[in-house]
Amino acid sequence: MKKFRYCLRIFSILVGLGLVSVAQSSTAGQQSGQRQPSSRRTAGARTGVPDKALMQKIWDGWSTLDPNNVAQYYDKSPDDIFYDITPVKYDGWDAYQKGTQGLRDMFSSAKFTVNDDARVHSSGDGALGTATIAAQLTGKDGKTQNATLRWTVIWSNQGGQWLIVHEHVSAPLPDGNPTQ
Repeated sequence: MKKFRYCLRIFSILVGLGLVSVAQSSTAGQQSGQRQPSSRRTAGARTGVPDKALMQKIWDGWSTLDPNNVAQYYDKSPDDIFYDITPVKYDGWDAYQKGTQGLRDMFSSAKFTVNDDARVHSSGDGALGTATIAAQLTGKDGKTQNATLRWTVIWSNQGGQWLIVHEHVSAPLPDGNPTQ
């Protein structure tokens, strides 16, 4: 039940962000008398905001299994929250970086590909990205595992640099049935 309430809360926040973004767009368009372009972005749709190319750069960095190779993309505030497959969450980049150092102990290689469903919605100095990720992980035993991950990411534009302030990576249940 706690999980359901938490999901409902996150959903409400995301819907609220979406409504605020739509309201801002509508109001701006009414004030200028012109239709405003959509804030939905795909790869290369507009420079200066996160796009699929940036998303892939981030996952290419994670493919090295070294969090130092993605540190440049993350905000360093201890108040940032990052949800990963395991453990449930990391409080701040320092904890996230430390917690993911063990990836190299578990895997000999990784390849992550941002799928074509990647989307970025931006408004002002904030952006919300969503995508599924094709993951190919090779364990130390040489066995390869393929998976599809879900990724939600929130960026904040800080001094002209888009930094991740929240991230949620998850994997669907293997059979897609939560009751079993």
